[in-house]
Amino acid sequence: MDNFMLEAIFEAKKSLEEGGIPIGSVLVKDNQIVGRGHNRRVQKGSAILHAEMDALESVGRQPASFYEDVIIYTTLSPCSMCTGAILLYKIRHVVVGENKTFLGDEALLQERGVKVEVLDDETCFQLMQDFILKNRSLWSEDIGTSLTS
Repeated sequence: MDNFMLEAIFEAKKSLEEGGIPIGSVLVKDNQIVGRGHNRRVQKGSAILHAEMDALESVGRQPASFYEDVIIYTTLSPCSMCTGAILLYKIRHVVVGENKTFLGDEALLQERGVKVEVLDDETCFQLMQDFILKNRSLWSEDIGTSLTS
């Protein structure tokens, strides 16, 4: 498996250990990790701190040109909010661990010229499945749905 996805999985497991949702992300530029993060909505009481947002935040303020050759790795398909951030910063390549648990806005990314690569990784899938079985209401909250919808 790609070492960068392994690092994103490490971040996902870190979130789970902290009592959060097991989703992780890393930003790669020039074959080096320049940012990393994990879903910290629970840990920080945040409405928006998904893994991709946390990874972007960890990079700090950068000029737009910084993101031109960044690849974002995420253990789960990016939601609408994270897709918007990817498009805003013109990140051109997204590597997704799995999209069976949740299919985000991959089609929109592709329509806008972003390369979306789905690894269909069993570790990413199993992390989410195990979590959802034990935390259905928290998962629903994270993806912006109610349990009745």
